[in-house]
Amino acid sequence: MEPITTFTALAVALPIENIDTDQIIPARYLKVTDKNGLGEGLFAEWRNDPEFVLNQPQAREAGILVAGNNFGCGSSREHAPWALLGFGFRAVVSTYFADIFKNNSLKNGLLPIVVDPDTLAHLIATVARDPESEITVDLANQQLRLNDEAPVAFPIDAFSKHCLLHGVDQLGYIQAQEAAIAAYEARHPARLNSLA
Repeated sequence: MEPITTFTALAVALPIENIDTDQIIPARYLKVTDKNGLGEGLFAEWRNDPEFVLNQPQAREAGILVAGNNFGCGSSREHAPWALLGFGFRAVVSTYFADIFKNNSLKNGLLPIVVDPDTLAHLIATVARDPESEITVDLANQQLRLNDEAPVAFPIDAFSKHCLLHGVDQLGYIQAQEAAIAAYEARHPARLNSLA
């Protein structure tokens, strides 16, 4: 996983509420177990419309998706964050994320950013009006900033933040603790022998 620290990116506004994971990546793409190429299936049904926002030239340069409330609802498919990452998004901004989608995103290096409704409405309006608008995400300080405006704070749990900042998943985090685990085991040999 690529670490997320601070980055600035163009954004795409998709102000639709209740976007479910079947819309994000249709079921026919779930046959694959490889993440490569899933970006091409992102919003596949909607991309049949030439006017759809992801079909516009600036969308290919965007790193942030600004979406409506309740993003990622529906079934629990890890392919949804894979497709968003495969398209080039590093973060999605909304007022609410479905729990399973949020957890799948955090485990795969996609940052779900929760903001209040007024902030989201402002982001959507600004990005729609000016596609050259940039959003800066500062994960260490848990802030995002639109262009040169004042930063807005966003929540994230400490463990997910640590993993994203260091570019590791849960297994990578455990593997990084190998020396501490070995030291603990060395200090507690009787306990280990009793388990044998």
